[in-house]
Amino acid sequence: MHRRVRPLERAFLARPTMRAAVITDRDEVSIQERERPTAGPDEAVVRVGACGVCMTDYHLYRGTFPAEYPLVPGHESAGEVVSVGEAVTGVEAGDRVAIYPGRPCGDCRFCDRGRQNLCADLVAIGGAGDEILDGAFAEYVRVPAGSLEPIGDLSYETATFAEPLGCCIRGVDQADIETGDTVVIVGAGPIGLLLLQAFRASGAGTVVVSEPVERRRETAAELGADHVVDPTATPLSERLTELVDRVDVGVEAVGLPDTIETTHSVTSAGGTTLVFGVPPQGETIEIDPFDVYYQELELVGTFALTPNTFSRAVTFLQGDRVEVEPLITDTFDLSGLRTAFDQMADNEGLKKVVYPGR
Repeated sequence: MHRRVRPLERAFLARPTMRAAVITDRDEVSIQERERPTAGPDEAVVRVGACGVCMTDYHLYRGTFPAEYPLVPGHESAGEVVSVGEAVTGVEAGDRVAIYPGRPCGDCRFCDRGRQNLCADLVAIGGAGDEILDGAFAEYVRVPAGSLEPIGDLSYETATFAEPLGCCIRGVDQADIETGDTVVIVGAGPIGLLLLQAFRASGAGTVVVSEPVERRRETAAELGADHVVDPTATPLSERLTELVDRVDVGVEAVGLPDTIETTHSVTSAGGTTLVFGVPPQGETIEIDPFDVYYQELELVGTFALTPNTFSRAVTFLQGDRVEVEPLITDTFDLSGLRTAFDQMADNEGLKKVVYPGR
């Protein structure tokens, strides 16, 4: 029995090349013409509608995350399936999907327990990892068919947030909040603003956001923060004594040792400090172990996302539980990726989105 080739797939097969943004060396990215990928038996090829720019992409570009060049980054993506392998049955050309950017082994103890983010053999698609496949800053990307999540009528732009939101949902799970808990989030970049909404949707009571940039504080207030604090005007600990009785969950969404220490210092007895921001490797922080013991404090890390939290993120986005439009401040075609990285270096704007087909 011959598989029917759809018009979209036929058009894709007739055009053998594509444009891709390629990191060729540290601080070097160029637009190259490359051979279009073809799907293996269990794979699909997706025409990328949109791809968000993440700090992971920036670190790959700057060389602060180890990677072998050349490399096509990009792991917050959504688009339309154009071709599938002969063994694929759950997806077909024309489907609109978001892409889970990983390929876990499926057999280890972590995969068995639903913690695929810790799989030692996890292969990353356009993100950081021991093995990295070319990602979605390209007109087309090849992915495992099992990594695709249907998005219905969600815009591709909105669906690009499934990956970072899935990471945030993973963080909320790790924090193990109870309904009504008071949460303090340090940092109101794109991730901090997604965490704010994820904690809200998961039952948090009072939410305080600490952020030195005025426009980001304003956005946090617009998205539901009960209080916003400028830590450069008054120390966070002093402001919190005026605003809340206790801090059940302190969330560090910056990735610096100093802010991790600050966040942990304001977490109340019996509370949890969640380290979400990506700290530099090899750094240390000071924690009083007696306080950890006597006050039953928890210091919890969260890394990446799982297929489960990715799927839940798509559901959140489809249900309008999270606003993403206020987070998007800049859009580019592939040639604008370097500009996006430069803006990120200067903390200019919030989320940047690339449209490879422009």
